[in-house]
Amino acid sequence: MQRAWKGKTPRRPALKKTNNVEKDPVGVYCRIRPLGAEDEECCVEMISSSTIQLHAPDGLKANRNGEYKETQYSFTKVFGINTGQMELFEDVARPLVEDLIQCKNGLLFTYGVTGSGKTYTMTGSPGEGGLLPRSLDMLFNSIGPFQAKRFVFKPDDKNGIDIQSQVDALLERQKRDSQQSVPKTPSSRQKADLEFADMITPEESRKSKNIDEDCSYSVFVSYVEIYNNYIYDLLEDAQFDSVRPKPPQSRILREDQNHNMYVAGCTEVEVKSTEEAFEVFWKGQKKRRIANTQLNRESSRSHSVFTVKLAQAPLDADGDYILQDKNQVNVSQLCLVDLAGSERTSRTRAEGSRLREAGNINQSLMTLRTCMEILRENQMCGTNKMVPYRDSKVTHLFKNYFDGEGKVKMIVCVNPKADDYEETVLVMRFAEMTQEVEVARPVDRPIYHLAAGRRHRNQAFKDELSRRLEERGGPVNGGDSALMNQLIESLPALPPCELVDPTDDQTLPRLIEVLEQRHRIRQMMTEQVTHTANKVKFMLQQFDSQMSSKDTFVHDQQSKLNEKEKVILNQKTEIERLEKKSKTLEYKIDILQKTTEMYEQDKRSLQQELEGQEQMLQKELSERRRMEQRMQGVVTDTKLKWEKECERRVNAKQLEMQNKLWVKDEKLKQLKAIVTENSSGGSFPPEPPKKPERPSRERDHTMPQKRSASPTALPTVPPVRPTHRRSRSAGGEKWVDHKPASNLELDTVMQPIIPNAIKVSTPNEKALSKCHKYVLRHQELASDGEIETKLIKGDVFKTRGGGQAVQFTDIETLKQECPTAPSRKRRSGSDEGPAQTEDIENRAPVGGTSSSNGYQKRRRP
Repeated sequence: MQRAWKGKTPRRPALKKTNNVEKDPVGVYCRIRPLGAEDEECCVEMISSSTIQLHAPDGLKANRNGEYKETQYSFTKVFGINTGQMELFEDVARPLVEDLIQCKNGLLFTYGVTGSGKTYTMTGSPGEGGLLPRSLDMLFNSIGPFQAKRFVFKPDDKNGIDIQSQVDALLERQKRDSQQSVPKTPSSRQKADLEFADMITPEESRKSKNIDEDCSYSVFVSYVEIYNNYIYDLLEDAQFDSVRPKPPQSRILREDQNHNMYVAGCTEVEVKSTEEAFEVFWKGQKKRRIANTQLNRESSRSHSVFTVKLAQAPLDADGDYILQDKNQVNVSQLCLVDLAGSERTSRTRAEGSRLREAGNINQSLMTLRTCMEILRENQMCGTNKMVPYRDSKVTHLFKNYFDGEGKVKMIVCVNPKADDYEETVLVMRFAEMTQEVEVARPVDRPIYHLAAGRRHRNQAFKDELSRRLEERGGPVNGGDSALMNQLIESLPALPPCELVDPTDDQTLPRLIEVLEQRHRIRQMMTEQVTHTANKVKFMLQQFDSQMSSKDTFVHDQQSKLNEKEKVILNQKTEIERLEKKSKTLEYKIDILQKTTEMYEQDKRSLQQELEGQEQMLQKELSERRRMEQRMQGVVTDTKLKWEKECERRVNAKQLEMQNKLWVKDEKLKQLKAIVTENSSGGSFPPEPPKKPERPSRERDHTMPQKRSASPTALPTVPPVRPTHRRSRSAGGEKWVDHKPASNLELDTVMQPIIPNAIKVSTPNEKALSKCHKYVLRHQELASDGEIETKLIKGDVFKTRGGGQAVQFTDIETLKQECPTAPSRKRRSGSDEGPAQTEDIENRAPVGGTSSSNGYQKRRRP
């Protein structure tokens, strides 16, 4: 909401009317109360009759660095400090009372900070009556002569009004008089309550000119308060128990058959005068919750709602009695609401229950503001957001008014002192925003299709009849009617007739006496009715004789009546046509509403299904992520397990190879000793033929060729030179030698040697792209406890995606043998060497793998 500095607030353009429904904006009025002391700093200035300007206090400007500027706010009308209660009533409340008489609802509530004059505006003080007593005074001044007798209209406890017959109403009145629970209405203003009599002077009394004299009226009032978001009936007659005092019972909100909200079980009192209505108001006002706070000596701690309900029903065609048809009863109501003031707990220093009360008050006012904001957004932006009426009892109770069940007006009360500046700014923003909310204009009351002026014509006829009867022999209306009414009113009420004592000799005689008296009065009434009927018959005969001489006049009147009947017939035909058209349109509207509900239901079901699918998808994704994490954990655990197992096997194999190396060293020493002995003897035995060498598959180390020695060797024979066999790994290809960091270094003499190899501890794409072959050194523990090394070989080739892949083709196993193994028996002498050498040389590869015996050097301790 943009604001012009030192200028009027820009107004939004008027909303377009839709569906041919005329709307009126919420009427917002501002009233400025006088300052408490002349030396107080003022922050509110009245610019014109519809604009005010707020000035930030000097201290606040210094603290906020000029954040608060002089801002202007516009309202329907602004009432200054010199405005009286009468002027305020004429501009604000009087139109609502006029609408109440015309069967239209109205809502008027006061809003503002604590101590801004809301209760004074609504109730007033002696000599300065507020809006509530002036509204009651105008209502009863207008309908006073046309009110129905008490108990003719009766609430049905469902927010409706029933009509009772004259006999039932008479019995109700007699029952009331016997119980003496309802005080009688004062007959004149002199008997009125003195406090109320001082509020409104006779010169200030107002009267409506739009009263329908062909209707009968009755007024019902109720008074409730909303405290801590609970509704309590202030007019409830609860018996006080001094031993166990019971707290008041809260009421609930319900919806009637016309979808209007009402307080279920609320007390509705029928009143017949302004004094009686104001007396009922003060009865409830004494029960209202007020408290002494830092900001107000008598601060309202609840929202009060005083409802004036007007029931009216048409008279019959003769203008004598009320139509006994509940559907013809029109009920309208005017709600006068005094909202509790918004306040900051930091200023009031509230604690305990006062702090809770302040929190509930601020929460309900915040809900009212939220409802107004959403209503304005729906009307301006064309949205269809749900208005949160149910979040607070205040908004839920007045939901129908904002939906188009009557006019809504608000009086914003402002305290101009500087201490309330920040709260006043918030109140002004809410009030200005409320002006942009539009409420549907209420429709006029229905027409009863009865001739107007029935009561007046009936009274004129009775007066004329009385005058002629007086001329002919005695008064009827002045004598007979008065006597008849006197006899009806003199019927005694039946005394209690319950017998609880067999010796009771007073109840039955008293009952017999009352019945005899009622019987005598009924006989007198019968005689009076018979006498009156005879006089009426005589008068009708006189009229017949007079009317015979006026046939021409009657004929003219009959022709006019026929013309009027034709006009009425045409109007009825037009009305029937319009009613049929209206029913057709209503049927189409119902079909469209049902179709819309079906589509909305389908939309909700699809949205729910979509949400369910999304939830299932999210669940599956989360389950997949959990499975991946679990598998990663399993892989990591397995890898660690195998690494530990490999390390254990390598250690065992290393120990085995060390033992074998020691055995080989011992055998070489023995061979050396044998050769030395033979050479010292002077001759060598002839060299045995060489055994053909078996080729091994892809050995990556050289193995010396051993020869068997004999005891007699010739000294001229050259020393034996070992031959070497080359493995296939010694070719011209480039190899990737993958040796994991966990492998153990074996101190064997014969180590696998791979030339042109790139040694890596972890294979990578860069190394694979430069080589053609791949070998993996894998160590594990053999069955005999020695470390066994496997050379896993493969070819490297390029993939379609531009990467590298390895295809394994061969596995070469390298084993170590322990000389102390139980399968070998150590022998002494010359026979041991050749046999052992032959066993080593004649070992052949098995099943696609080649094995070689590495001769290791035994570690000396």
